[in-house]
Amino acid sequence: MLKLEAENEKCSGCRTCLVACALENFREINPAKSLLRIQGLFPGPGTYHIHLCDQCGACAEVCPEEAIRLENGVYLVDPDKCTGCMLCVEECPHDVMCSHAELEAPAKCTLCGACVEACPRGALFLAEETEDAALT
Repeated sequence: MLKLEAENEKCSGCRTCLVACALENFREINPAKSLLRIQGLFPGPGTYHIHLCDQCGACAEVCPEEAIRLENGVYLVDPDKCTGCMLCVEECPHDVMCSHAELEAPAKCTLCGACVEACPRGALFLAEETEDAALT
């Protein structure tokens, strides 16, 4: 199984990954629609923390409609089953599950890899999750 990971010390805060994510998932050049976040850690200049979905499943656990299912190691939102209660957005421990006014259902990372391909510094990468890592 693949897992999206980050090396925060490589992040320059350029937010190219946010643009790539929004383009891939919403066909818009709108970093606010990205399914990951970059947090500047001040007062340290040039220090950033990348918040991303680690496919923990907390969103699926609280969904009263079972509209979030695990498929090939990725939790996916079924917009046809979703009632828009947004409990999943509130529950997300990484604050990366999103709701947008024009969408009826929330959105989350699908491990598409667009952010990884766009990152000029290699701060984001897809890694093979080992069985040992999955157990911890």
